[in-house]
Amino acid sequence: MGKKSAAGLLTSVDSIFTTQEERDNAQRSYVIDLPAAQISDFPNHPFKVRMDESMMELADSVKQHGILVPSLVRPMPDGSYQMVSGHRRKRAAELAELPTVPCIVRELTNDEAIIIMVECQRQFEIVRKRRRNFVVFRRGGNKTKRFLAQKECSRFAVSGA
Repeated sequence: MGKKSAAGLLTSVDSIFTTQEERDNAQRSYVIDLPAAQISDFPNHPFKVRMDESMMELADSVKQHGILVPSLVRPMPDGSYQMVSGHRRKRAAELAELPTVPCIVRELTNDEAIIIMVECQRQFEIVRKRRRNFVVFRRGGNKTKRFLAQKECSRFAVSGA
């Protein structure tokens, strides 16, 4: 274990002249509408926003209904914000020419931001796969339904459930 420095043990001037409630509120997340230009992409963001049919559908939806779920950003020391989750929503807002993007602002370390970013992308992939399977199921008619029923039966037969 590392030793704590004396500076880490001292109380800051801010904490002397603020209440515990004020210090707690400073750490809380809040929602704000931000211009897209104030939001930078996360450095080395591993998941790229694709300009495909799905993006154009999202942009049309955003133009018609607005952004229904705020993006997640973190404040930066220079007063700007960095995108953690919601890169597609931000791009759709730009395409729809919205003046602002609703964002949840949360203080996050680099590690916390990376963990949230990866988890959000994983959830997005699961939803996208389920949506694609549902569309195939709906278009396939009885043939697809029989095939899925056979797979389901064989899975239960193999697992013994």
